[in-house]
Amino acid sequence: MARREVEEHKWWTLTAVCVATFMLLIDITIVNVALPDIAKSLGSTFSDLQWVIDAYALGLAALLLTWGSTSDRLGRRLIFVVGLAIFSAASLCCALSGSPLMLNLARAVQGVGGAAMFATSLALLASAFQGRERGTAVGIWGATIGAAVAIGPLVGGALTESIGWESIFYINIPIGIAAIYISLTKVAESKDPNAGPPDWAGLVTFSGGLFLLIFALVRGNPEGWGSTLIVAFLIGAVVLLVLFVIVEARVRFPMFDLGLFRVPTFTGASIVAFALSASLFSLFLYITLYIQNGLGFTPLQAGLRFLPLSLLSFVVAPISGRLSARVPIKALMGSGMILVGIALLLMRGLDASSEWTALLPGFIVSGIGVGLVNAPLASTAVSVVPPQRAGMGSGINSTFRQVGIATGTAGLGALFQHLLADRATGPLARVPAEVLAQGRPPIPAPAAREQYLGLFTGALNDLFLVAAIVAFAGGVLAFALIRQRDFLASQAGAPAAAPPGAEAEAEAEAA
Repeated sequence: MARREVEEHKWWTLTAVCVATFMLLIDITIVNVALPDIAKSLGSTFSDLQWVIDAYALGLAALLLTWGSTSDRLGRRLIFVVGLAIFSAASLCCALSGSPLMLNLARAVQGVGGAAMFATSLALLASAFQGRERGTAVGIWGATIGAAVAIGPLVGGALTESIGWESIFYINIPIGIAAIYISLTKVAESKDPNAGPPDWAGLVTFSGGLFLLIFALVRGNPEGWGSTLIVAFLIGAVVLLVLFVIVEARVRFPMFDLGLFRVPTFTGASIVAFALSASLFSLFLYITLYIQNGLGFTPLQAGLRFLPLSLLSFVVAPISGRLSARVPIKALMGSGMILVGIALLLMRGLDASSEWTALLPGFIVSGIGVGLVNAPLASTAVSVVPPQRAGMGSGINSTFRQVGIATGTAGLGALFQHLLADRATGPLARVPAEVLAQGRPPIPAPAAREQYLGLFTGALNDLFLVAAIVAFAGGVLAFALIRQRDFLASQAGAPAAAPPGAEAEAEAEAA
């Protein structure tokens, strides 16, 4: 399309991107609430439940960078549409799954499609909008993220309870078809004419190393941490990830440009993205199991109890956007991560007699913290890199989010299972860790179940502490690394782009 046509269709571009983003994020929050029902229906083990989250996150993390760089070369709209098609088809396979293995394989493919959508969303907006309007578009996109996070648990609870867990995947199909139609008929194509060929060596070493690491973390307790399989996988992960760094430093057209990390703000934003996902978001699996199977709430009731967190993050995000016009970005992101750490400490102290309200103070504080972080984090990812590298910048930031979820869920799960096994004695030592995930096999006496719930909450308290340390570390590094002058420096050759303050102000007004 000519530039005039791009101007005429830019709001359709925003519509397609927002619809796709809404579908992606609501699917993630829906799945969290549906996990206990999925476990009961398919007979999933605790490890199977971890893979429902990690298979999707791995698909996203492994291919985000490849899709980002490929979209710069072949066309961002093309890759966006391909991602929509893959995601919609995989959603159908998820709904039709009759076993944990089929579901997890379909979730991995779903992640592959989601990666193409994530990697191109911000780049499509950056290409279609200029100056202050770009800030407005990013603001609307950010509001869409907030809305999906806010209503996801409720929608997931309602669908799971009234129709069945399969419906949370069926709902993606008509939304995906509508987004594909809009994209093909209304969205302008954009690409980087100087982009190089795909970085296959980088893809293989990165995705292979990440898979071996996550597999070892998930299977470490069942297989034994000293077993040949787990030790071999951990060594293989280290070797492949080291090779990845070497390859990216030498290849002419890397999918992961290590030079971007010479900009401290880009490094800080990447660390914050990882820390937020590895701390709070990785705990949603365990908190959901506690609320639904430990305390006996239905999926809809569990979704309602997550509302303080999700609604507050939605309300605070535009406020954070407005504040970023006057407050340094590092203050918002750093303070937000510190609040997340405090919130996780507030959730500690659970025992067998605790009610869900024991989590409420932490939900409230974490909602505020997430809102402070998410608004500036989204725009920072593309505001400190050259416009022609927008696809890669967006892909790297999203990759750090997904790597955080994958490693956090697997790592915390390994610690969780170890703590339960280490503290359980007598008959309880023979009860599998997934007893609260499935609600079976039943623990014979109410007193024994209360004792096991005490062990469960005790282990969960330790997870809160570990996650809080990760969040605090992310906050400290945000204060240390993020610099306002990096925004201006990276955009020196792009006068059409709005400065961070103006973009954030427009984002706040739009939201």
